[in-house]
Amino acid sequence: MDGKTAPEQAKNNANPLFLDKKHSLHTVKRFSLSISKLKIFLGALAFSYFAKGFSGSYMKSMLTQIERRFEISSSIVGLIDGSFEIGNLMVLVLVSYLGARVHRPKVIAIGCLVMSIGAFVSVAAHFVMGPYNYNSIVVSEDNSTSLSACFPVSSSHPKEDNVGTSGNATDLGCEQQRASYLWLFVLFGNILRGIGEAPIMPLGLSYIDDFAKEENSAFYIGAVRSSGLFGPTLGFLLGAFCANMWVDIGKVDVDTVMINSKDVRWVGAWWLGLLICGAASVLAALPFWFLPRSLPKEGEEKKQTEKPSEVYTITQDSRSKMEAPMQSPVEVLSSVKGFFPSVKELLSNVIFLVFLLLNILQFNSMVGGTTYEAKFMEQQFNVSISKAVFYIGVVLLPFAIVGMFLGSFLIKRFKMDVRGMAKFACTTFAISYVAQLLYFMVNCEVLQVAGLTVNYSGIRQPSFSEEKPWSSCNLDCDCEAGHWDPVCGDNGITYMSSCLAGCKSSLGTGKDMVFHNCSCVEASGPSNSSAILGQCPREECSKVFLYFILALIVNALFLCLGATPFYMIMFRTVSPELKSFAVGIETLCGRLFGGLPAPMYFGALIDRTCLKWGMKPCGETGACRVYDTKALRNVYLGLLTSLKGTSFLLYVVLLILIMKRVRQDGGMGKASQSTEVLSEELPATGPGEPASGEAPRHEDTFL
Repeated sequence: MDGKTAPEQAKNNANPLFLDKKHSLHTVKRFSLSISKLKIFLGALAFSYFAKGFSGSYMKSMLTQIERRFEISSSIVGLIDGSFEIGNLMVLVLVSYLGARVHRPKVIAIGCLVMSIGAFVSVAAHFVMGPYNYNSIVVSEDNSTSLSACFPVSSSHPKEDNVGTSGNATDLGCEQQRASYLWLFVLFGNILRGIGEAPIMPLGLSYIDDFAKEENSAFYIGAVRSSGLFGPTLGFLLGAFCANMWVDIGKVDVDTVMINSKDVRWVGAWWLGLLICGAASVLAALPFWFLPRSLPKEGEEKKQTEKPSEVYTITQDSRSKMEAPMQSPVEVLSSVKGFFPSVKELLSNVIFLVFLLLNILQFNSMVGGTTYEAKFMEQQFNVSISKAVFYIGVVLLPFAIVGMFLGSFLIKRFKMDVRGMAKFACTTFAISYVAQLLYFMVNCEVLQVAGLTVNYSGIRQPSFSEEKPWSSCNLDCDCEAGHWDPVCGDNGITYMSSCLAGCKSSLGTGKDMVFHNCSCVEASGPSNSSAILGQCPREECSKVFLYFILALIVNALFLCLGATPFYMIMFRTVSPELKSFAVGIETLCGRLFGGLPAPMYFGALIDRTCLKWGMKPCGETGACRVYDTKALRNVYLGLLTSLKGTSFLLYVVLLILIMKRVRQDGGMGKASQSTEVLSEELPATGPGEPASGEAPRHEDTFL
């Protein structure tokens, strides 16, 4: 005992001054420990937000690559994307409702580990499948310098669609076709990611709001969510990097690949980034294992030091709170019985109900928009998928981060009450909506494809409903009409293949191959009768792309500027003991009615704008090769504008309801001036309610 004898130690223990000193030192130690653990939790939660955003955005950026790799439609891609929400919904309500009844840090840690497992399961599909066969042209060697693409009708050469770049026969192609159902691995992995992510937001944010000072809660939550936005930024950057790498890198000599990243058949190394995402999720789980179940309220220890006579009791209470054991099964069952009354209480809150409907529309707009943003940019503005993903990560998301952080700062700086938050969120959303309307001013022409969007004379087709690949210039060629291996003629028209362009010879090898004596190019008008690999560029599209990016930046900046004030309205309009449950219900409804269906109906409508579908080796329909860019623009932007327009109307309704209720309460917008929740009175008894005579814990939820 520090070198003291038992009698000396007993004498010191009997000395009141010694006890006061000992207890004061212990209190200071406990104060330092609790504050440090709160900061550790904030840092750990911020990194978990980073990890889930990193993984989610990377998967979003790779959806087009997955669509092409497995030769599936956009609607199936939407199903894969929506499977994340399916996994989330499987556990979200239960996790959110249990809230503080479970060890929240450890549940979050388990969730991060499940996220990593989901990423690794998705990657398994790549290692099971064989090399990617993109079905490029098959040519016959006439001599050492010239190659023929247009086979005579009497030629005995094999059909082009039956043989790929590696010379695989039809039966092998059909085996690869059956293997394409391995996209189910990606779907199942996405479900696991959704299950793992479910506890992070509701448990993490409620943990902060429970143990942080009331005036710091909004700032902490905004800071955590803002930090999490760095994850999507790096996720899209990683996606841009991997999209430029060939899918079978390390297995196939990239120099033998005859297409580039602008080709609609190009598939990047989608699987590589998922390995990194899985590792990040494992690291995110580690700190939570060492955090306590609960902490003393931030700032309470300072008050405790001012009352030395109560130090011992308060310290013991804090210790018992931090070391509280898990509830018994009977207690958990008792908590579950209160589920439906809690749901009824939340849904009877009119303001929360409007908030819920508004949040569902926002989920639809956000999820549907981000899922197909890169595809829209690629098809509309003639940029590669890797470049589109790069712009989203480097240009768009940093402004979103600034907006999110600035919105949180303004709440703290001007000490906004619920009325101020509602006004601010409504104003910023209106500005973002106007910026989105500017998207319609950015237009681009449809890709000119002979026999598809224009005839072989270069005249625009009146209708894109019927594919007409044959013309007098290619009737003597034995071509596969459904094959897609585009070449760009000197006349600026794209042909579905060099064979359908009537090209009789070629020079060069690989990506530098040039076709000559192309009868269809020559027949369209005065020009050289040559063609090169790939689609023809649309220069005017690249010029207007800058204006689209500027409008996108303004939209994202102001939308995120009001995101935290909008989110805090929920915390300020529900009973304190229902905060965690309200977050869960809000997230549940957003995912169930927004995150789950949005990618599927967006994808299904986008599929309807497809003009040319790829063909699988066994003759089945694959991924889309050419879209009607005008129809795609109207569908994609029309859906986003309709959703946001309805959202704006609900913003106005929400603001009116809040202002009306504040006036009914006599304008009392501060916590100390009212003991009534915005929607209704708190119940006299209930789980988590303060004891009689005590002040409520979260007074800023009251008007």
